[in-house]
Amino acid sequence: MSITRSITRRRDERGITTAEYAVGTAAGAGLAGLLYKLLTGGFGDRMLKTLFDHVMGLLGIG
Repeated sequence: MSITRSITRRRDERGITTAEYAVGTAAGAGLAGLLYKLLTGGFGDRMLKTLFDHVMGLLGIG
């Protein structure tokens, strides 16, 4: 009888794990879309230029 409960429990957890992967994948895709939108616009250009200039200043090149 305990074997049956163990098998049933494993089947239930398998579905939960799949749902967690689906939520994680959707969240990752949403974050990637947001970053793409930010970095391809004017804000992204200014941010990357500022970051580049800062790094070059730290290295003593710029």
